[in-house]
Amino acid sequence: MRRLFYKGLLADTIEITGSDAHHLMHVMRAKAGQKVTVVDDAGQVALMEMTAFREEAVTLTLKERLAANTESPLELVLAQCLLKADKMDYVVQKAVELGVTEIIPVKSHNCVVRYDAKKAAARQERWQKIAAEAAKQCGRTALTEVTPITDLSKLLADNGGTETTEIVFCYENEEEYTVKSCLQAAQGKRLVLLIGPEGGFTLEEAAQVQASGGKAVTLGPRILRAETAAVAAVTVAQYENGDLG
Repeated sequence: MRRLFYKGLLADTIEITGSDAHHLMHVMRAKAGQKVTVVDDAGQVALMEMTAFREEAVTLTLKERLAANTESPLELVLAQCLLKADKMDYVVQKAVELGVTEIIPVKSHNCVVRYDAKKAAARQERWQKIAAEAAKQCGRTALTEVTPITDLSKLLADNGGTETTEIVFCYENEEEYTVKSCLQAAQGKRLVLLIGPEGGFTLEEAAQVQASGGKAVTLGPRILRAETAAVAAVTVAQYENGDLG
């Protein structure tokens, strides 16, 4: 059943506009009487029936409220250094499916791709759309925010050195401290997983992250592609501290 995210709170009757209304009317060719699942800004879920159509708007009537919270107890942030377009798309989609609450695209020294301001805004918009579609597909009850692209220094300034946030970065030069050990010792309620680009982190960047309180961890003896590392790290984090264990 189609899942929609509604900007507002559920009521007996609501109106869907924008791209969701366009999709229902012109792609799905929806008819009165068909039902959809709707999630509001508070995470409330309901079964609603399409009852009326007008230009680029669909009226929905509440049929049944549902107890369907699918969010992880772990506030999990993926800070992913920029990857080539198709790889970044993949990481965003899979991170949402695995329950990440926020995705922060990060500029670092070895990033292959470079965007000007216009291209960066377009990419953020694309990744947010991918995140929204993934959330609908996998039955999330909250949308994952994809933030504007930021540089590594700002990421660390905004997230480092707090009692409630743990920064864990997967680093190919770390050989002993495992991600499992780090997660089991984590005290913060908010976990930021930092994953490097195709070329990895420079020595200077690794030192900068550690100086900001970040913990360098290994994902094992094999060198993983950046997109594989992201999915693996998120999965392990949800297993150890979230809702996959």
